[in-house]
This record gives sequence, structure tokens and C-alpha cells, in this order.
Amino acid sequence: MISFLDLNKVNARFEDEYVSQFKSFLNSGYYILGDQVRTFETNFASYCGSKYCVGVANGLDALTLIFKAYIELGRLKPDDEVIVPANTYIASILAVINAGLKPIFVEPNEATFNISPLEIKKHLSPNVKAILAVHLYGQLANMNAINAIAETHDLLVVEDAAQAHGAILNDDDKKAGNLSNAAGFSFYPTKNLGALGDAGAVTTNDLDLANTVQLLRNYGSSTKYVNQTLGINSRLDEIQAAFLNVKLKYLDADNQRRQDIASLYRSGINNKKIELPYYNDSLNHVFHVFVVRVIDRAAFVSFLNDKGIGHLIHYPIPPHKQQALLSYKTLYLPITEAIHSSVVSLPISPIMTNDEVQTVINALNQY
Repeated sequence: MISFLDLNKVNARFEDEYVSQFKSFLNSGYYILGDQVRTFETNFASYCGSKYCVGVANGLDALTLIFKAYIELGRLKPDDEVIVPANTYIASILAVINAGLKPIFVEPNEATFNISPLEIKKHLSPNVKAILAVHLYGQLANMNAINAIAETHDLLVVEDAAQAHGAILNDDDKKAGNLSNAAGFSFYPTKNLGALGDAGAVTTNDLDLANTVQLLRNYGSSTKYVNQTLGINSRLDEIQAAFLNVKLKYLDADNQRRQDIASLYRSGINNKKIELPYYNDSLNHVFHVFVVRVIDRAAFVSFLNDKGIGHLIHYPIPPHKQQALLSYKTLYLPITEAIHSSVVSLPISPIMTNDEVQTVINALNQY
């Protein structure tokens, strides 16, 4: 049996460092917004190449707080429209709605699965004030084109970088998290940089935005018991920051292993029934997941089960077809719906051996 993702093995590599960090955390007697969070914020900002990082409770809050902060700063106002990819996880859409803004669903580029700049242009209007670019599955959206559109039309650009830690835009070596006005990250345990619980962060080069997100994450307060604005409780846990400080040192090597496995899959899988993901061998894809497309997904999943090959579906139902978003169910988004009905994610993680990779390849070539 090849598991889809063995988090126990992923994290066992760091056990000694985790224990050391936990003891330091425990002995500090300071468990909320302490030195570990400040250290991680400094380290992750430096890693991304951004000036500022603000640790928050999770990836959804990271995005939501960016939009709320822009409203607080007067850059957005309630009911402004935000262009979003129709092909994404629902959290991207929820962040816009929870901030009091309106999502405008846009179809993806069918090859990359990411939002199409050509389709963005078709949906521009005076009510659109921002673009949310999701780096889906670990591959950067076309940020050069998106930023050009935004500059022409005076729009904010926000990255949903929840799946793209360390992805690099080859043109200028900039990383995800430093390709827009602000970016939201998730450190959910399955991510390329995963905590041992929920965790998230905002990165930006805008000091006003960073300061406002800091306020909002902590009850709207910068001084204890003094509240400048209506905030929430969304703070990166000190212990999760400690674990993330350990794992950040290994992120580039882990991403390289993911890219190596993806290359092995792409060169080894030779089956006309299986459509492999687009990849140009650049550093702009860190393969949070390796997603293939098939015509008969039920048959393919049954085959994988019989062969003992772990798998997941990211994602079976598009956001506009979810019960939670019934007001959008009549949208005509055929590319998005076709993707969501045909994708399957194969095992890929930095702890996979070449023998395990070859087992997956051999099985898929028999399908």
C-alpha cells in the first residue's frame, strides 16, 4: 500500500528538534505572541522576500484579515467586487464573502488550472476593486499578466498562497508571498510547510496593512485592554510557530524532492487515459499535490484502490455548486465543472522513496 500522505513519517524526521523547541516553549512561561511567533514572522518574511509577516490562526483568517484590513484602511469598501478563480478551494471564496465583499467567479486556464488573465479582463467593471490570485496545487498563477491588469485598472492583488510555499517566479526570482500587495498562507499540517495544527500568516511590503492585520488578529488591540477597532482572535500559536521555525529550514529541500518526484511521474507515466499536469520544469510549481485528469474518475479510483495506491480528490465539488453558496449555483462555468469532475491527486511527498514512486508509475501504466 502506498499512502497518499504519511504525516507521521513527514514529521518524524524532526522529532528531536520538535522536542527541544517544545521544552524551550514550555519553560518560557510565555505562550501567546511570544518570541517564537516573532522569530517565525521574521524568518518567513525573509524567506518570502517580503518586508513584513504577521502570524495568524489559519489560512482562511489570513485572507479574510487582508481584505478586512483594506476596508479598515479605506482601500476597499463593503460590497466591492473581487475577482476570484472559480476553480479553487471554497476557503478562497469564503474569505471574500466573510470580509463583506462580493466574489466574481472567473474560469481558469485549462492547462494550468489557475485563473485565466484573459477571463479576468472579460469580468472587469467599475465595481471590481481587487483580484484574488490562487496558486492552486502549488503552481504560481500568471502573476506578470495579473499584475499588469491590476496596474492598468488600479486594482489590488492578493495572493492565496496556501499551497505554494517557496514557489519562485523565474523572471525575477521572487517567491510566492512577494508577488502582490499581500498574500495569505496556510500552514495546515498537509501543506508543504505544515504545522502540527492550524496556523497561517500574512505577508506584505505594506507597513500600514501589516500593522492593521496585527490589530485585527488581536481583538483590534495593540495595547492590552485598549481596542482601536473591531478585531477578532486569530493569533498564530506560539508552539506552532516553534515547529514552523524548525521545518522552514528544510522547505527548499522538501520542495526539490517534490519536483523530482513530479519529473519522475511525468517521464514514467505513459498512458493515454491519464492526462498529466502541466509543468515547464521551472521553480514556479512546488507540487503541493500532483493532479491528473481522467475521463471516468469512478473507474480510475476503483483501480487505484485495487492496486493499493493512495489518492484524494482536490476538489470533488466546485465552490459555486456547494450548498453554502446556493446563490451562485446558476453560474455557467463549464471549464471549472469539468476540472472538478475529472481530477485525482496522486501520492507526492518529500518522504516518498524512488521505489514507491516507481510502484505508482507501474500501476498507472497498467490502467
